[in-house]
Amino acid sequence: MSRTIKAHKEAAIHEAITRRESQMTYDNEAIVRNAYHTAEGNVLDIPGWIGSFTEDGVFNNVSGEASYRGEHLKDVVITFAKMFPDVHRELYRVNVMGDVVAIELAIQGTFRGPMETPAGVIQPTGAKVDIPCADFFYMRNGKIERFDCYPALNIMLKQMGVPPDFASAVKRSTQR
Repeated sequence: MSRTIKAHKEAAIHEAITRRESQMTYDNEAIVRNAYHTAEGNVLDIPGWIGSFTEDGVFNNVSGEASYRGEHLKDVVITFAKMFPDVHRELYRVNVMGDVVAIELAIQGTFRGPMETPAGVIQPTGAKVDIPCADFFYMRNGKIERFDCYPALNIMLKQMGVPPDFASAVKRSTQR
C-alpha cells in the first residue's frame, strides 16, 4: 500500500474516532456527584477525586485565591478532611447546561482538626459549620476540566469561632 493511501486511511480513521468522541454525551451531573462523593469525610478517595479531572484539569479555590493542578488537586480536599473529618457537601440545586454544571451547596462538618494559617495554628473548637458555597464545573469528555469553588470563607471562620481581627487591621492602616 502506498504511503499516500495509508496516510489518507489513517486520517480517515482518526477523523471518525474524533467525530464519534465529540458526539458522545456524558452524564455530567453524575460525574460531578461522584467527584463530590470521593471527597466526603467518610470516603476520602483521593485517587478517585484526582481521576475525576482531565490531565490538565484545575481546581480554583476562588475565595482562597489559589489554584491546584496535577497531584495538588488533592490539597484542599485533604485540608478540609483534616479540619472537618466528617465533611459533607449538601447539594441544594444542581443545574446542568451542557458541559457546565453549576451547584448551590453547603459544606458541612465539625471543626475537629487544626487549621494552619500564616499566623500559626488555630486549634479546633468542635464547632459545627454549614458553609454556603457555589461551585462551577466545566467538563470535557466526561472529566472535570476546571472546577471553580466559591466558599463563603467569612461565614466559615465565624462559625468556627475565628473572628476577623479588625483591631490589627485598623492599627496597620493608621501606621502608614
